[in-house]
Amino acid sequence: MSLSTILVSKQFQNRSKALIYPLIIFLAAETIIQIMVPNLHVSWLCVTLFSVLYFIYCSEMWNQLDSLTGLLNQNSFLNRSHEMNYTNGMLIVFDVDDFKHVNDVYGHVKGDLCLSIIANCIKKAYAKYGYCYRIGGDEFCVLLKNCRNEESCSIQFDHLMKSKQRKYKYLPSVSYGSALLLTGDIVSVKDLADQNMYLNKKRNKEQQ
Repeated sequence: MSLSTILVSKQFQNRSKALIYPLIIFLAAETIIQIMVPNLHVSWLCVTLFSVLYFIYCSEMWNQLDSLTGLLNQNSFLNRSHEMNYTNGMLIVFDVDDFKHVNDVYGHVKGDLCLSIIANCIKKAYAKYGYCYRIGGDEFCVLLKNCRNEESCSIQFDHLMKSKQRKYKYLPSVSYGSALLLTGDIVSVKDLADQNMYLNKKRNKEQQ
């Protein structure tokens, strides 16, 4: 169960993986006590307690997840942004270009598929170096642990998107912008990242 949970936690970008270790220690301690004192019947009590704690752990993990895209959700973003190291960290925001057009022309099912594909590209490109979130309808963001990884991640993201756009002709482009986490004010940092993203969006439209 513990091994399975650690593997599954990778889908959640390991946000709550550390919570499983106290459960493993608890179960190991119970096993040792039972072996050393056979007359002390504590196995079922400990299994029950372990199950309750495991349920709480799983609930905590699921509460951080956006059900459509598989990325972390807005609440998780707000909680994590207060824990970030502001020395080298970076916030990157993404916005899907002309997403309303996709919904109007191809329908909401295709629109949801577009969001899932884009989220998967973001996760593949950035999750190794930070945390990926869906924070709005067609808005995503990434909290990078180290800004030096931004260029290589963005190159990989662009490559993944172009590959998907060749396969899914209705898949729109994505504009993104970034800002360094130099202060503890995540609101001002996001505003700056949004400004850079809209400049990028404007350039993309001019080039079309």
